[in-house]
Amino acid sequence: MPPKPKITKDMILNAVLEITRKTGFDAVNARSIAGRLRCSTRPIFTCYENMEGLKAEFLDFAFAFYSQYVADYGKSENIPPSLLLPLSYIEFAKEETNLFKLLFISDMDLDMTEARDFYKEIGNEEKAKAFSAMIGVQPERGKEIFLDLFLYTHGIAVLTATGKLSFDRHVSEKMLLNFLSASVSQESGRTSA
Repeated sequence: MPPKPKITKDMILNAVLEITRKTGFDAVNARSIAGRLRCSTRPIFTCYENMEGLKAEFLDFAFAFYSQYVADYGKSENIPPSLLLPLSYIEFAKEETNLFKLLFISDMDLDMTEARDFYKEIGNEEKAKAFSAMIGVQPERGKEIFLDLFLYTHGIAVLTATGKLSFDRHVSEKMLLNFLSASVSQESGRTSA
């Protein structure tokens, strides 16, 4: 039976995560990973055919890290459920700037030429339906508000990640609540007219 490899894919992915969190994904290469793991580059290329394959797998790994961040944020903060995704997104941009830049600026897999293109991304349709129920509007209008809220939140988060903005969480929450209240009020005005 061959010996069990000492360096595993999980160890490599965690090393890439730490490098990215600390100095950004541009600093990730076989040599920096090997340095972090205190090994040669050989085990990296035993686990991965090339750096492109490692990057593809790392993006999934990093997104799982972000998803866990959102779940943990929801448990640790007392916030309205309708604001969990936007507030955690902004806080992630502040606390995990390099990961945010990788996932949601440079490698964001979103190509929008029309508003409805937002719903081609896996999971957005389901999130919008749940959001509609939370705020008490019809699903089609909820999808519009959800997209508007995402674009507003993304702007704040990008400005935060690039160091152009530094709002306290409570300021961000108040801004998002005002935006959401105005959008829902506008919906109420439409249905009563």
